This record gives sequence, C-alpha cells and structure tokens, in this order.
Amino acid sequence: MSDLYTSDTSEEEVIRPRRQRRRRRKRSRFGSFVAVLASLAVIGAVLGGIYYGGNAVLNSVDGLFGEPEDFPGPGTGEVPVTIEEGATLRAMGATLVEAGVVASQDAFIAAADQNPDARSIQPGNYVLRSEMSAADAVAALVSGAGGERVSLAEGLRVRQTVERLAETSGFTVEELQAAVDAATLPEYTEGDPEGFLFPASYGLGGDVTPESLVAAMVARFEQAATEVDLVNRAAALGYTPREIVTVASIVQREVRREEDMPRVAEVIYNRLTGACAANGVVQERLQMDSTVHYAFDDYTTVYTTPEQRQSDSPYNTYRVSGLPPGPIASPGEAALAAALNPSSDGYCYFVAVNLETGETAFGVTPEDQQANEAQLDEYCRESDLC
Repeated sequence: MSDLYTSDTSEEEVIRPRRQRRRRRKRSRFGSFVAVLASLAVIGAVLGGIYYGGNAVLNSVDGLFGEPEDFPGPGTGEVPVTIEEGATLRAMGATLVEAGVVASQDAFIAAADQNPDARSIQPGNYVLRSEMSAADAVAALVSGAGGERVSLAEGLRVRQTVERLAETSGFTVEELQAAVDAATLPEYTEGDPEGFLFPASYGLGGDVTPESLVAAMVARFEQAATEVDLVNRAAALGYTPREIVTVASIVQREVRREEDMPRVAEVIYNRLTGACAANGVVQERLQMDSTVHYAFDDYTTVYTTPEQRQSDSPYNTYRVSGLPPGPIASPGEAALAAALNPSSDGYCYFVAVNLETGETAFGVTPEDQQANEAQLDEYCRESDLC
C-alpha cells in the first residue's frame, strides 16, 4: 500500500513542473510567431518599395522613349533602295534604316499603320532621300507602287537597256545615255558601264530622273555583288571582279536555264586554262557565238556566219584567245553566282538541243559534241526556230 501512496505523491510533484514548462514553451512559440510576422512585414515593405520604385523608373523611361526616333525630313540627296519580294513592313523598315532613309524601324511601322495604302507597297527598286521622315518615306513608297515601272531582262547590253528605258520612262535616249556616261561606277568596272546596269524592275514615279534611275541600277548591281561576295571570291579564283562579270555575261547570253549556267561557266574556265586542249580546243579559245553577236551588235539569230567568225574584232573568241575585253551584257544573280561556282564535270563543249525550251547538252570530247549536234539537227528538222 505504502508503495501506492508514494507513487501518488511523487506524481503530484512531477506533474506541476511539466505544466509550468509547457506554459513557458507556449509563450516562447508565440514570441517567435510575432517575430516572423514582423520580418514579413519588413520584407513586404521592401518589396513594395522596389515594385513601386521600379514602376516609377519604368514609367519615367516610357515617358522618355515613348515616341520612336524619327527624322524631321524632308531629306536630302538620292538613295537607291530595293524592297525585296515578300518583304514585311518590319523588313522594309530595317532596309530603310540601313540605307539611312529613316531613323528607326518603329517610326516607319507607326507611319505605315497611319497610311491605309501602305499595304500596297510593291517590291522593286526605289529612289528615296537620306534622312526622310517616316511618313514621307511611306508616302514615297506608296507613290512608287502606284506609278509606272520598267522591267529590264537579263542579258541586255547598254544600248538595249537605254532603248528599253526610253520606251517606258518618257526620257529620251540622249538623256539616258548621258546619265549612263556620267554614272559613278565601282572602280573595278574601269569606267565601262557595260554589264553593270543590273536587270530588275524599277519604279518610274515620284521624282525619278535619268540620273537617279541609272544610279538605282548601278546600286542594285553593287547589292548583288555584295551578296555573292564578288570581290573576294573573284580573287580566290584568280580573276578580277570585271573578268568574273565578263564570264557571267557570256553565261547569261549562252543559256536560259539556271541549272545549265554553272556548266557553261565550267566550259569557259576549262577552255581558258587549257584544260580542254587535249579535247580539241586550241589556243585557249572560248569559241562563243554570244561574243561575236556583241561584236556585230546583231541578235537576229542564235547562230553566227563563217564571215562573222573570221572578223578581227577583239570580241571574236573564235580567233582571239582568252576573255573578250569586257562584259557583253548585264548578267543576273544566277549567272553571277554560276561564274563564281562553276561545276566540275570536265565539260569542254555544249550546244542547245531545243531552242524552244533552252535544253542544252554538254560533253567532254569532240565525239560528245558531235552526238549532241546530231540531236540539234534532228530538232531543227521539225522546228521553225532553227
């Protein structure tokens, strides 16, 4: 029994201290909770300050840069600009910024949004001013889109280009030829515009003059030359830029299909280097009818006569070895690219075997050429184009 009593007494004495400890523990936890709340309040205040302060900064920046940069206009000088096929308004804006026509892409887009006719802007070549207001630039492009245009095909010589422009532009042959003669050309042209008036579509509206029109053609050539890296890649091939354009002009006149152009370029280089000497091509002669046509300014037929092939012209590549003195026509981008990227199949010969489609057959040996010429003879028996 006494054991039971002792046990009760001892329980009483033990329980009291435990309760006291629990109460103290509760008070401690409450204090921690208050401290956490206070910390959160401080953090919230800091974050709130950052938020509102940040908003104030952003609002200040927005106020500073709310309007896109724009030139006051109306601009000066003449700047040839090409709007590419399928270009968006943003892409047009980037082109104009790069050319120094407008101050910012955003200003151009904003101005286009305000002009209901901006969606009618057409691809092509335009002559604008340096540092125009975005609104004026949009209006000029819209005006050019609605005006008359002239398209120049690949393979025209300067005379043909001038005559084509005179037919469409309202300018005289004399005015246009004077503009060509006075044009600023790349140094490697050696002052000769032949081959450097780029074939493309050009606007005739607005303030276009003979000088600005010719300047746009030269600028478009320089753009194409930059795209194919003409200067550096010509040097890598061991030729001058003018010589590469000469090769490209022959390629342009000899075949119509783009897939044939690198092969014709290869034939030219193989003949120039003497690689075809073992296959019957003597004295590094090109033997191209296109250069003879240029010498006689005669494009009434794809053939040349024996008398023409005996002429003393430096453009008669049947008698003169090497390249002719310069380009014989204005090559397009495909011909320029082919002159810089010839095929490597060992070709020394080619002949058109279908004058309607432009299909061309290539060969390595004289026997290959004879077989291909037999195809042409068979075609000509059924066609009036021969």
